[in-house]
Amino acid sequence: MNLQLENKLALVSGSTAGIGLAIAKALAAEGARVIVNGRTEARVKEAIGSMRANVPTAKLEGLALDLSEADAAAKTTKRHPDVDILVNNLGVYEVKDFEQITDAEWLTIIETNFLSGVRLSRHYLPRMKAAGWGRIIFISSESAVNIPIEMIHYGVTKTMQIALARGLAETTAGTGVTVNSVLAGPTRSEGVEKFIDDLAKARHAAPAAVEKEFFTTARPTSLLRRFATPDEVAAFVAFVASPLSSATNGAALRADGGVVRSIL
Repeated sequence: MNLQLENKLALVSGSTAGIGLAIAKALAAEGARVIVNGRTEARVKEAIGSMRANVPTAKLEGLALDLSEADAAAKTTKRHPDVDILVNNLGVYEVKDFEQITDAEWLTIIETNFLSGVRLSRHYLPRMKAAGWGRIIFISSESAVNIPIEMIHYGVTKTMQIALARGLAETTAGTGVTVNSVLAGPTRSEGVEKFIDDLAKARHAAPAAVEKEFFTTARPTSLLRRFATPDEVAAFVAFVASPLSSATNGAALRADGGVVRSIL
């Protein structure tokens, strides 16, 4: 399927690994020009190199800035005043009991997971509306609905993203702009891979056995019964970013492997 993304300019925050990298690759494979973002030049160059190995025709530009910081967002919008597609993917998580989460840790995760998208959207949304076309996508999580007790602060920021996306979508009525959130489920990212491997070593068990146990105990409602691949999530995001998804706006869309049981 041709997603009609040829030469659209896309900015994917936090796109040097995991879901973000897969989204950047999927958009590039469809002909979009993609701004690849990470905190360091080394990580950005490594990501661009891996993408070009898979998509030789990829049109890529690096952006080595920590977009959890306000001044980095300002530098980004100055360097790239207009984009067609904004994917707010930047995010961090940490397993920690609620009683142990400090104010500083709350502020850090909110800055990274939520305010990074607020700042970029505040700049790009009015320009998209003026241009008559644009896509803003927040990469949220099933944890926005099923708040994980082992990292409540993470779940809260993911819920905040869904609320923000819906609110912004309300301002786009009658325009060619859409704002949606995508609820990714448990996905085999770098962090998850390390978590499973470390747990397997500690238990002297095979990684496959640890993964099976995870979906039996921690995510028993999963219908997929395995970690999704970043590419599986990215394929869905690429469609949402395309002109073909024009009838979808203000939605919390699921790529969660069926973890969320509610039908609405």
